[in-house]
Amino acid sequence: MAAAAKSAPVIFLALVVLSNNGMGSLLGVAGGLLLSAGGDVCLIWPELFLHGMGSFAAAHLLYSLCFLTERYTYFIPSSSSTFFYVLYLLLWLLGGAVYVHLLPFLQEVPDAAVLTPGVGVYVLLIVVMATLALRTRRPLTLLGSLVFMASDACLALQQFGVVPPHEYGQHVVMATYYLAQLLIAVGDVRTKVDEDSTKWKRS
Repeated sequence: MAAAAKSAPVIFLALVVLSNNGMGSLLGVAGGLLLSAGGDVCLIWPELFLHGMGSFAAAHLLYSLCFLTERYTYFIPSSSSTFFYVLYLLLWLLGGAVYVHLLPFLQEVPDAAVLTPGVGVYVLLIVVMATLALRTRRPLTLLGSLVFMASDACLALQQFGVVPPHEYGQHVVMATYYLAQLLIAVGDVRTKVDEDSTKWKRS
């Protein structure tokens, strides 16, 4: 029951994206949402944490590939300003700082030999996803990726004992997580609408 309740909102978002963007979105945002739902289920059981992290890592990979498709890149200006390059750099510095901060705590956990590099790969994938979201210049997509990073940072800080457990810690993680997925899903639907509108005007 807990698994169903936790994953249901994200599965619903995946169905909304599928109904609007077609089966091709299984290799994009809809697929990422379904993988995330699988990760949600895994995280209910502590012994499946690595499996959950792997599911979310795969979801970020699908999001990243989607943000590189033509319907996202079509609206990007031909020249990128220095401002955006600075934001790219800040994202990578932030991701690196979070991992460095987690590193001594990761080395203390029972599965340190697997978790230490695994979390490093996960941080790399989510930062790549956020970087590509920024590159799209789509506000909802970008905001969703940043909120996702914040949600995962909150989860990691609690999961690996960096901060003591807080009464509302899990509520913060889940609220920001659902918000992030909602923004990414709505952003994907809106991008498809904008693409269809542009094609219709040109025709």
